[in-house]
Amino acid sequence: MVADSFNFPQTSRQGPTRVRRAARLLGRLRGRRMARDVGRDAEQLKIVIVSDAAPPQVNGVVRTLEQLKENLTAMGHEVVSITPDQFITVPMPTYREIRLALFPARKLAKMINAANPNAIHIATEGPLGLTARRFCINRGIPFSTSFHTRFAEYLTARTGLPLSLGYALLRWFHAKSAALMVATRSLQTELEGRGFGRPVIWSRGVDTKYFVPRPDLQGEHYLGLPRPVWLYVGRVAVEKNIEAFLDADLPGTKMVVGEGPRLEHLRRTHPEACFTGALFGEALAKAYAAADCFVFPSKTDTFGLVMIEALACGTPVAAYPVQGPLDVIGEAKVGCLDEDLATACLKAIDTPRENCREFAQNFAWEACTRQFITNLALEEASAPELA
Repeated sequence: MVADSFNFPQTSRQGPTRVRRAARLLGRLRGRRMARDVGRDAEQLKIVIVSDAAPPQVNGVVRTLEQLKENLTAMGHEVVSITPDQFITVPMPTYREIRLALFPARKLAKMINAANPNAIHIATEGPLGLTARRFCINRGIPFSTSFHTRFAEYLTARTGLPLSLGYALLRWFHAKSAALMVATRSLQTELEGRGFGRPVIWSRGVDTKYFVPRPDLQGEHYLGLPRPVWLYVGRVAVEKNIEAFLDADLPGTKMVVGEGPRLEHLRRTHPEACFTGALFGEALAKAYAAADCFVFPSKTDTFGLVMIEALACGTPVAAYPVQGPLDVIGEAKVGCLDEDLATACLKAIDTPRENCREFAQNFAWEACTRQFITNLALEEASAPELA
């Protein structure tokens, strides 16, 4: 079942022999054919997923990959995760909550060889993603990637470097991928316009059995906080535009759930808000369900999984009419999108909570997982030219 091409010897300094060239080409073709056939015939797979985002980070990428692994396992597939906690790490400058793997090449290669997978998916563009990319390219192994985060915009916001440079780096990273997976049609169209070839859709889902309405939490007070309770969940970082939420003229209480480099600054500048830090599991689900409105101030997210989690708990969403909210909510009567965030909040809060729950049930993880499997290799993809 496993593509033995993953264990072919590396090229010598004098250049590959004809036998090695043939072996590498055969391995590439076999790897691509196997992924196609598995997607069609639902055979069991062993999949390596490489990600620089992993617990204890709290963000949409981490939760997406955790849910993906859970659903792949439930379908009978085996998933091997390669994440920073398995390596020596250092904190990312200006964002200590994110750990970066140091010199991961040798260990990562051993881990992939030991897994001997049918497919390799690289989820992020960090040190582990770069190392896995180089490993696959050097050995002629097909791999897929995904576009979770607007790295180019974040780079510009944090360093002032030109946006074009960030996208040039992203194009380079994803150019060798057999399939670049994106969450929405609008992001697919945007990246095509930026020269990323033909990205494929891999939508997102939510666990509607875990994130559920809890009418008992909709009382007069939640944690002693005056209502209405306006909730934000996610990284507390400059690119999330949380100040727009905290500066909005709204009655009641603003609650911020999450950690990040902007947390202490916002605590000082907005002492009237409730900052809980990161919440997990039952506590997070309760926060969603207890809130009167979920506020999503970001203008740079590619999807916004937190919006679906809130809706599954019956909580309406207020956001800007930008990519992400437009893709997830659009014209659905589950909240409000407006260029004025305070206006969006005050309109969204009157949304019937049953509308939100019903809408969220359209985002089933099983279908998203099958879509991911199908995308692991493209039918039309051909083996790259050998040097």
